[in-house]
Amino acid sequence: MNKYELIYIIDTTVEEAARKELIEKFNGIVAANGGEVVKVEEWGKRRLAYAIDYKTEGYYVYVAFNGTSELPKELSRNLGINENVIRSQIVKLLDKKSSVKPRAARVAPVADEAVAEAPAASAQE
Repeated sequence: MNKYELIYIIDTTVEEAARKELIEKFNGIVAANGGEVVKVEEWGKRRLAYAIDYKTEGYYVYVAFNGTSELPKELSRNLGINENVIRSQIVKLLDKKSSVKPRAARVAPVADEAVAEAPAASAQE
C-alpha cells in the first residue's frame, strides 16, 4: 500500500454539521476503496493566497491515508464533482532511501600536545 497526503479546502459558507458530514464522506470513500485513514487534521478557516471564485477564505482539511494506486483517482474524482470543495491536492509520499553511509567521526590531533612538545625540543638545542 502506498502512503498519500490529501489537503482540500471547503467553502466557508458550509455549516459546521454539513462540513463534518463532508469530511466523513471523504474518509468513507478512502475506507470503501480498501484504504486506511491514518490521520485527519482540521486546520480551520484560513485566508486563501488568492481569490478563488471570488472567495477569499476557506476551511482547510489535511488527511494522511494509505491505499492502492487507484484510490487517489477515485478520491480526486469525488472531490472534483463536489461543489463545496474549492481546491484539493493529493500527493504520494515516497520512502526516502539513502545509499550514503554516515561518516565516522574524525579525531583531530590535540593541539595542546603539539605545543607542549615544541618548546621542549627547542630548549634542548
